Amino acid sequence: MDDGFELRGTHEKGEGVFATRPFRIDETVMIGVIDRELDRNHSHASQVSAERFVSHGGLVPKVNHSCEPNCGIRLNPSGAHDFVARALIAAGEEITFDYAMRNYSVDHFAARCRCGTRHCRGRITGWRDLPTKRKADYHGFVAPYLIEIDDQAETALAARQDGGSRGGICTTDMTGGASELP
Repeated sequence: MDDGFELRGTHEKGEGVFATRPFRIDETVMIGVIDRELDRNHSHASQVSAERFVSHGGLVPKVNHSCEPNCGIRLNPSGAHDFVARALIAAGEEITFDYAMRNYSVDHFAARCRCGTRHCRGRITGWRDLPTKRKADYHGFVAPYLIEIDDQAETALAARQDGGSRGGICTTDMTGGASELP
């Protein structure tokens, strides 16, 4: 059975997954299936919620990173990642995605990125390290929990910044106690 993709060797990255037929933008390229739960984040872990990591089955773990990917991810009903074309994909083209589309932090790829694209960031990073413009470019093709984590982090930062400072003037009253004037 031809699923529209196959495993092949690559020049610099070992193995990769390649399209055996063309895919249209927004077409599901690969359907993700969770193989097992993991107790932590590592190089082949897929984050599927703020605190949950899994290993995908099939060829999903063989899809290589690119800083200019032709696929993004969407969560399917099982919670696994499906790969969805965010650009036209020709037969024979390598299927790629940005690891930042699924993991908030990626700390286990110390070596340089080998995607070779003109917009290569130089290293593989997680969602938290992406520039705002890149995050916007990936709209609709990233795991929703990444956006939720960002929103929570921004809310917490705003609360910390607003916490002790209401913009008033601090004075000392006659008893030696401090008070804040509006």
